[in-house]
Order: sequence, then C-alpha cells, then structure tokens
Amino acid sequence: MGTVDIVETEIREALHTALRELGVTDISFSVEHPADTAHGDYATNIALVSAQALGKSPRSCAEEIVTFLGKKKIPQVERIEIAGPGFINFFLTRDFFGEKIAEAQKLKGTWGHNDSLKGQTILIEKSAPNLYKPFHIGHLLNITIGESLSRLMQSAGAVSIDMAYPSDISLGVAKAVWSLVQTGADPSDIRTLGDAYVAGTKAYEESAEAKEEIIEINKSLNIKHEGEVWDVYEKGRETSLNYFRVMTARLGSVFSDTFFESEAGILGKEIVEANMPDVFSESEGAVVFKGEDYGLHTRVFVTSLGLPLYEAKDIGLIKWKFEKYNPDLSVVITDMEQKQYFEVIKKAAELVHGEWGERSVYWQHGRLRFADGKVSSRLGNVPLAETMLEEVKQIALQKITETNRDIPDGDIDDLAEDIAVGAIKYSFLRVAAGQNIVFDFEKSLSFEGDSGPYLMYTHARIQSVLEKAADAGITPSVKGAPEQSYGVERLLYRFPEVVRTAGEERAPHLVATFLTQLAGAFNTFYAQEKIADASDEYAPYKTALAEAAGITLKNGLWMLGIKAPEKM
Repeated sequence: MGTVDIVETEIREALHTALRELGVTDISFSVEHPADTAHGDYATNIALVSAQALGKSPRSCAEEIVTFLGKKKIPQVERIEIAGPGFINFFLTRDFFGEKIAEAQKLKGTWGHNDSLKGQTILIEKSAPNLYKPFHIGHLLNITIGESLSRLMQSAGAVSIDMAYPSDISLGVAKAVWSLVQTGADPSDIRTLGDAYVAGTKAYEESAEAKEEIIEINKSLNIKHEGEVWDVYEKGRETSLNYFRVMTARLGSVFSDTFFESEAGILGKEIVEANMPDVFSESEGAVVFKGEDYGLHTRVFVTSLGLPLYEAKDIGLIKWKFEKYNPDLSVVITDMEQKQYFEVIKKAAELVHGEWGERSVYWQHGRLRFADGKVSSRLGNVPLAETMLEEVKQIALQKITETNRDIPDGDIDDLAEDIAVGAIKYSFLRVAAGQNIVFDFEKSLSFEGDSGPYLMYTHARIQSVLEKAADAGITPSVKGAPEQSYGVERLLYRFPEVVRTAGEERAPHLVATFLTQLAGAFNTFYAQEKIADASDEYAPYKTALAEAAGITLKNGLWMLGIKAPEKM
C-alpha cells in the first residue's frame, strides 16, 4: 500500500471512529479528491449522509465530527475545514508534498507503479488484422488501446502477454485471392491486395458464377490444397504479414506471440464436434450454438460444408490461449457492435470449459468518426491507418515549421512522426470504454489544452527548464520549501493512485485525464513562477518539483504508448 492509500485509509478509519463516538454505525460515505484543490486534498460527504441518523443538520454533524477529529490527530493532515452545507475538507501537510516529490525523483521510471497485479499473467489480444487488407483506422484503435492496457498491467506488476490474431483464412481472403488469380495482379503490394478484396467482394455479390468459384477457393485454402491458388495465397499472406510488422512497429507495439485464424479453425472445429450435443447441436447440416437457451441468440459455428466459421475459430483461439499460457485474465479489444457476438462466444466457452469463459474479458470501445462525418464502409472507403497517420504527420510538420522550433533538420521528420502518433493515440485513449470517439485533426494536434502534443510539449518544456537550472548551478532539492504549496504538487502525488485505479478498472482514459490536469497545473506554475532563477531561495525546490512533474508526465505518456520528447 502506497503513502497516498495509507493517508486515505487513516482518514476513513478516523471518520468511522467519529461516527461510533456519535452512536452511528453502518453509514456509507465517500472520501475522494475534490475537483478543485482549493477545496482540500480530500473531501467527505459523511455529515450529509449521517445527518438523518443523528437527527441533526448536516452542518451540525460536520461540526461535531471535526471537533472529534481535532482531538485525534490524523498523520499527514494539516487542517480540516467545513464547506457548504456540511462537506468536510482535509488539507495535507506541507512536508507530505515534498516527500512525494522526493519519491518521484528517487523512483524515476517506476514512479507510479504498484504491485496490485503482481504474480498474475494477463494475455491481451491487441490486434486481429484481416490479412489481404491494409490497416484501417479500426486496427489503429485496437492496437492503441491494447498497447496501453498492456503497459498499465505491467505497471501493476503483472506479466503481460501481447498477442496478435491475424485472419489468414476466411471467405474474405478467398474473395481477394480469386480476384488476384483472375487479373494476374501482383500479390506483393498491400494496396493491390486491398483492391483485390474490394473487387472480389463485388463479384461475389453480383455474379453467381464468381460466388461459386470463391466458395471453392475458400474450401481449397482451408485444406491447404497446393497449386496456383495456394501459391498466390501464400505470396499475399507474406505481404500482409510484412505490412503488419511495419505498421505495428510504427505504432510502437510489439507482440509476444501470434496465432493464426487458420490454426484456430482446426482447433475450434475439433472442440465443437467433441462437445456435441451437450453444448452444440446439428441444424440443417450445420452445427450451431443455441444461444436462445441462455437469453442470447443462436449462431452457426460450423457450416453444412464442414467449414469452421469465426465463432468456432474464436473457441479454438480461447483453447490455445489457456492451454499455452493459462492466463489469469484474457482480454480482447473489440468494437461495441460486436457485444452480442462475444456474449455468445463467452457463454459457449464457459459451457465447454468453465474458466475459459470466466477469465475472458472483452474490452469494448465505441464507434470512431471524424469531426466532419461518420467513418463507415465495407467496400474499401474506410480511411486507411497509413493515410490517417500521414495526414496528421503533415499537419504536425507544418506546425513545427510555423513555430520555428529549434529542432535539427534531421530530427524534424522523426518528431513529426512521434507527434502524429501521440496525437492519434491520445484522441483514442482520452475516451472511456464504450463511448464513441470523435477525431478532430486540428484539435488533436493543438499544443494547448486537451491533446497528446500538449502533454508532449509540456514534457519538453520541463526538460528545457531543467537544463537552464543546471546551467545556472541550481541543484534540485525538496529542502527549504516555500510556506504555500503549489497547485501542481497537490496533483502530482495522486499519480500512483490514478495508475492503480486505471489498471484495476482497465481504464487508460483515467491516466490521460490526469496527465492533462497535471500539465495544465505545471504550465500555470511555469507562467507564475521563475523556476531557474539562481537568486531565488526557493529555486532548488521549484526545480525539484519540475523534475518530478517531468518524470510523472514521461511515465504516464509511456503508459499511453506515447513518446515523451526532450525537445519540441
């Protein structure tokens, strides 16, 4: 338990004791951080919720509770005040903030980490790309969320296994292969593969002859039938995988393992057949799971042709995950529109093997659209990830040029790339699970306010300040603090608590929100105070505070999968 957790626990225990002294028990109350630090570092509604039981006004209850607390000193609490109708606010001691600054300086890269998930293995399926297609923005979204969740799990002491689940055998792949065979197009270019998928989909829907040929190709791919079709397929598959590696590296993601849909299909079909009729049943030649029996909906797992569908493949994937890694938790990043589908998969998995369903979690994000319109199309008009990255990067390059940043020419392109990735990732991660995401090109790249570049710029600004302080001979120190605490240090100490909660709730947006608040507080501090002034007696403390804020921003950005530049 960290110092912050201990402080909150001691406040809660003191409040429970106060209630017992007043003759009241079993009252549920909150102890939380006020939105405005002017209202204290902790606040409680205990007087409001216990007033009726005590038969007094909330204000009178608050006065009695505060009188009792005044007799029982709470460590790290400097003073207690009553506000409004009866809220009780707690202000922490001056020394407490200095201790947290020193802790951040000492821990550096591990500041904010905790051991709440120590000893656990968590498997995160952070990408399930469809081969034979370029990355679209949905893949960008999944990898961004999965990467951040993985880093949050690592920050909580867990072993995180990040995996990819490429769709290398499917009817969609067969459509693309059919088109490649028909046209003789080169399968070594990813955009050619994407065009082939679009053409194959159109032919499948408009031509009965083409549809039959594509179905036959799908059969042959499932049994790995060698020949021209298989050769074209393998070349396209390798092109897709190379493209996947390049794009994920560009996003700063790595994978511990990869399991292919073609492999999952074999396992899944075996599991389905082995669990008939207890879990699955025959229906018109196909094998289905009767979800209606569990308040869900029925889905086909194996077709009448004996081919495993996505449903069977997902069951096979789950078996592979648990037999190879036996994770304490298996997390899949998916779209809210897939909610009902995965409810069926989870229930079927639970009936096959209890812990498979119990330990599987589906992290569902909302729909993504641009500020000027919705993103949707199944025939190739969904914006490609690469196109989006390049567009954002060009805007970043323009901003860097316009502001005359002191960046060497050779580093400008790399910085623009980092800013673009950071802008996109932050825009995705600032939104809670299940909520729709609106991406605004201009706002996402703003160097002020709620954006990734704003956090990156604040970190770079801090490094510049620290460099100036060093040049001025100022050594950071928490000794000799000014009497009044700064707003930024009254936020900074909360970082470990935010990280712990974000990990437990699998909520990266909590880190993103906190970092934005911290950056705002630091920039206010920067505007109001001279930090690197050797003639200022408080310069060592201010420099120590700036250093701790920089460490906090860097660690938090890492948890979001965003780089923290030294110059910007």
